[in-house]
Amino acid sequence: MLFFTLLLEVIWILTANGGQHWTYEGPHGQDHWPASYPECGSNAQSPINIQTDSVTFDPDLLPLQPHGYEQPGTEPLNLHNNGHTVQLSLPSTLYLEGLPRKYVAAQLHLHWGQKGTPWGSEHLINGKATAAELHIVHYDSESYESLSEAAQRPQGLAVLGILIEVGETKNPAYEHILSHLHEIKYKDQKTSMPPFNVRGLLPLLLAQYFRYNGSLTTPPCYQSVLWTVFHRRAQISTEQVSSGEVRQWSYNLKPFPTPQSKGHSSLSPTLLLLSWKSFGRHCSPQRRSPLSHWYRTTEPPSLSISGWSLLLSSKVTVQGLEKGTGNWGIQWQELGCP
Repeated sequence: MLFFTLLLEVIWILTANGGQHWTYEGPHGQDHWPASYPECGSNAQSPINIQTDSVTFDPDLLPLQPHGYEQPGTEPLNLHNNGHTVQLSLPSTLYLEGLPRKYVAAQLHLHWGQKGTPWGSEHLINGKATAAELHIVHYDSESYESLSEAAQRPQGLAVLGILIEVGETKNPAYEHILSHLHEIKYKDQKTSMPPFNVRGLLPLLLAQYFRYNGSLTTPPCYQSVLWTVFHRRAQISTEQVSSGEVRQWSYNLKPFPTPQSKGHSSLSPTLLLLSWKSFGRHCSPQRRSPLSHWYRTTEPPSLSISGWSLLLSSKVTVQGLEKGTGNWGIQWQELGCP
């Protein structure tokens, strides 16, 4: 089955290899990628199917803090159709905190299925896809001068993966992008769009995510990506998915590289159910010491039974599960600020 994929992929993926041609099917399709791009045949390739019963809880993971996302400057953002991909450029004033180094934003892209197709995301969770997936591409600006240089180095890139569900409410942040697609229907067309709140593209809660080392999902498949796939999902409306702006791109239908077709990574991603930094003071890793915390809410915590099992069986030292008067809580020990 063919799927419509809006690939707002990075242009350097094409130019870095002298314009070599690749497709998703046929003589230059995914099965033949390793012949021209050897890393596409390596064992740490993305996307992957995240199996939550095999992930490991890591209390040292930090919640991500996006900076500059609410107002990415005053200059217009560029949207470009290069005939194979569509790219939304982002200014370097957007960056992430909570990763090993400073990663600045470069661009973003979307993947989703045709009208009537119930799924279109690249990453799967327990074998299930969502309607769409957003990727926001960043690069390590502390170690490398450019995106193209970082793309060929381990953990040179950091990509945020946001799974997108379809609901009843229109998402104004995604509408900023979708409403301009009719302006770049043909190859080499470009358009400018006003800056908007990019933070609105992300789920509200950023402290729960999967983390693993993987690759670009298309040639040259460099294994240079530090992936963060959020557990919580964003939502767009059925109207946005089936809009005329989206349907007019149907002539570019391509099947996207699913984990089944491109090959699973053998890596087991790390699941962050609760982040130590979400409940403690900010401090440097050198100042952290074992602390006990209670997480209490007036409602049962929004974790599935399997989620609680993962937390209880993780290397976090759980000291008790308490149900008090109107309060639910779980106590665990972690590295925190003294």
